[in-house]
Amino acid sequence: MSVNTSNVYGKISISDLAIAKVAANAALECYGIVDTVSRRLSDSISELLKRQNDGKGVKVTTNGDRIFIDVNVIIKYGVSINAVAESLKEAIKYKVEKFTGMIVDTVNVNIIGVKL
Repeated sequence: MSVNTSNVYGKISISDLAIAKVAANAALECYGIVDTVSRRLSDSISELLKRQNDGKGVKVTTNGDRIFIDVNVIIKYGVSINAVAESLKEAIKYKVEKFTGMIVDTVNVNIIGVKL
């Protein structure tokens, strides 16, 4: 799927993978986030075999001009989970909306693990 928009100059289409890469980069820039990871073992194995694994741990679903994002992360031990999760949601929402010009409806944060 992709997000589509058009203006007087033509049509713009942004793939879910491009949005996932932006969201993953935004997540890695947030304080307290160690890495983004896949939820399933089969996804992790397939990402290890690929040359590029940008966008790993991020699932993007689009519906019209609305974007729904699920992100799976490992956080640093000793940080406030709630504060890091809220900061992560805001950062992803801001950067994806700025990148696409579309509305990010939901950002779901799934904490998969804690790294010491």
